[in-house]
Parts: sequence; C-alpha cells; structure tokens
Amino acid sequence: MAGTLQFDLVSPERKLASILATEVQIPGSEGDLTAMADHAPVITTLRPGVLRVISAEGTTAYVVTGGFAEVTASAASVLAEAAVPVAEMTAATLDKLIADASQTAGRATGSARDSAEKTLADFQALRAALGV
Repeated sequence: MAGTLQFDLVSPERKLASILATEVQIPGSEGDLTAMADHAPVITTLRPGVLRVISAEGTTAYVVTGGFAEVTASAASVLAEAAVPVAEMTAATLDKLIADASQTAGRATGSARDSAEKTLADFQALRAALGV
C-alpha cells in the first residue's frame, strides 16, 4: 500500500504491534520525530514518552520508557526497554517509574546525574501529559 511503512514495536516481555502505518510519532532522546514512508534512514535512542502510531485503523498510543528506534524508507522498528498501551497505564505504574528514576538520579554523579535528572523530568512530563 502506497504511503505506508511497516511498524513493529517490541519490548523484552512481548511484541506489542506489527502493522502497516501511515505515520509513527517517536519520542526521540534528541527530540520528537515523525516517521513516514520514504523517510531517510535514522537510528535514535528513545526517551520516556508517548509513541503514537497512525494507521488505517486509527491512532494507537504506547508509553515507552526508553530504548531504540530504527527508521528506513519502508519500516520503523522500535525496541523499547518497556512499553505499555496508554489505555493500560496506571497512576501506580507511573508513580513507580518516577520513584525509581528519582532514586537513580539521587545516587548518580557527574554527567550520569545530568542524564538521570533528564530522565526523571521526562517521566514527570509524561505524568502531566497523561493526566494520571
């Protein structure tokens, strides 16, 4: 089908999606990006955020905690550290992610602390965006 790309989302626990998409919105560590058919090849790391997949069936959104995305002209593959459909995200799960990130930031030093604090801020922004 013209104007589509194969999208696959996997986490260590399971394969969450494998569909033909018209657009994939990715929370990249260097900024958000949108992958569409004929996209230039790119590999990026993910930051905590919402990954959205637009297809003929509608829009599906997933919370990702980190990982990697590879985009080519005909496909977008995401290997997430953890991924959960937004509809399944609970306040308790988000609170645990924030508490873990806060603990990690508190123990880190130097540039690792900067990175850990950024991750904590990303989780807090995610909470605000989801309203949970």
